[in-house]
Amino acid sequence: MSWSVGQVSGFAGVTVRTLHHYDRSGLLSPSDRSPAGYRLYSAADLARLQQVLFYRELGFPLDEIATILADPQANALDHLLARRRALTEQIARLQKLVEVAERAIEVRNLGIDLTPEERFEVFGDVVFDLSYATDAHLKWGDREGHQESLARAVAHSKEDWRQLMAEAGVWRAKLLVAFDRGLSWENEKVLDLAEEHRQHITRWFTPCPPEMHCRIADDYEADARAFALVVPAAEQRPGLAAYLRAAIGANAARRAGETADPSQAQHVNDAKEDQ
Repeated sequence: MSWSVGQVSGFAGVTVRTLHHYDRSGLLSPSDRSPAGYRLYSAADLARLQQVLFYRELGFPLDEIATILADPQANALDHLLARRRALTEQIARLQKLVEVAERAIEVRNLGIDLTPEERFEVFGDVVFDLSYATDAHLKWGDREGHQESLARAVAHSKEDWRQLMAEAGVWRAKLLVAFDRGLSWENEKVLDLAEEHRQHITRWFTPCPPEMHCRIADDYEADARAFALVVPAAEQRPGLAAYLRAAIGANAARRAGETADPSQAQHVNDAKEDQ
């Protein structure tokens, strides 16, 4: 028994255009012909179509499906396991995006939505990267400090944001002056700036003990999206993220009554050479 393109389209739930595309690409070509010369699908063709649709539903690209079906001895299990891993990772990431979107909805519901003019007035060139927010949630989501930080951020009013961003701007200007003047990250004024930054986080977001501050500083150096929350890209200098990280580490050691780790100096120099 054979079936026409229109019949297969009807009961398989795919368009005639899709079937023609599968035919042209060589993925699935009807193997029978009617007396009038029209192409017809055999039972074996329909079985192959079922396989194609199964892999398509899982998100496999057509070229990979062709590779799997071309070799009867191919280990489809390997492809399925790889796809399962990719889908699992995608699901986790999408779930985090949902959580970030829910936070944004909370902000809107609390009346902290800003017009473009207000957003520029409050945040200036500081850019909040959604992909970084998602990755940070994946990395720190289970930590109490991260949850508190998000909750307090949502609760801030427009005036709160204006004040905290103004504070951050004044602090950033002092950091850039110190860096541009060539003050060592070990300089007392620079260490005081590191402590001021720690207190800013505690005051506006979550208690930030020195060890947490060091983890945050690690992100500043490792991830440009994180550092852009502190210093907008237009104001950054080569080696500045490493400079701040070293100062934060030295301040943490100072507060613990220890001597600043001299290896930090080499770390900063290496970072500058890499720029």
